[in-house]
Formats: sequence, C-alpha cells, structure tokens
Amino acid sequence: MSNFTLLVISVSALAFVAAGGYTVVPRELFDPSCNIKGNISIGSGERIYHVPGQYDYASTNIRRDYGERWFCSEVDARAAGWRKAGR
Repeated sequence: MSNFTLLVISVSALAFVAAGGYTVVPRELFDPSCNIKGNISIGSGERIYHVPGQYDYASTNIRRDYGERWFCSEVDARAAGWRKAGR
C-alpha cells in the first residue's frame, strides 16, 4: 500500500471521528457507564430495566435480536418506555 493511500485513510478516519462520526455506533457498546439492562419479559412482553445491584441484575442477559438493550441512565430508560424492575 502506498504512503498516499495510508495518508488518505488516516485523514479520513480522523475527520470522521472529529465530526462525531463515532456516534454511528451506539454509546452503550463503548461506554462502560451504560450498565442498565433493558430486558423484555418473555411471558408478557413488558419492557423492564435492571440497575446494578438489583435482584436478578447479574442473571439478566441482553439479547439485542429480541429488542433488548443497554441504557446509560434510568432517565433514558424511562423516556424509552421501560419501567424499573420491582426487586
């Protein structure tokens, strides 16, 4: 690969990141503070979120293919229509 090609790739990547392009990747995939688990109940389809330290937090798995997701704050979870787990 020529030096010019490497330069073009490097400058393009830098411009992408500088313009905020990294936001095309969901924040929860790279921000460890996004640790609230948005789970969908199998039986009822109810959208419930779990915070660290809560009962069942450790055993709750996030399955993106079922629409489950991570949240960065409880405010974000509630705004998206999820409720906090009861325990």
